[in-house]
Amino acid sequence: MRRVGSVVRTAQGLAILRAEPSDDAADGDAHRDEIGTTVLDDSLEEVGRVVDVFGPVDRPYLAVTPYDVHLPSLVSSTLYAR
Repeated sequence: MRRVGSVVRTAQGLAILRAEPSDDAADGDAHRDEIGTTVLDDSLEEVGRVVDVFGPVDRPYLAVTPYDVHLPSLVSSTLYAR
């Protein structure tokens, strides 16, 4: 399991995450999370799926469509991927 990022806000039914800096940035692979990646919370429950990646290449934002989660409860949460 690896840390994807932290939820910074919600907008239009999406959770917006700020991605963690990538260790692979020096290799030219600045970010490894892609559209379709399933994200999990601290208790390993599936929270949603990445539907968009946008912003700066070295540390982008990810838009996550939540499954059955109350969006405001996600703000400031750290999300993970397998």
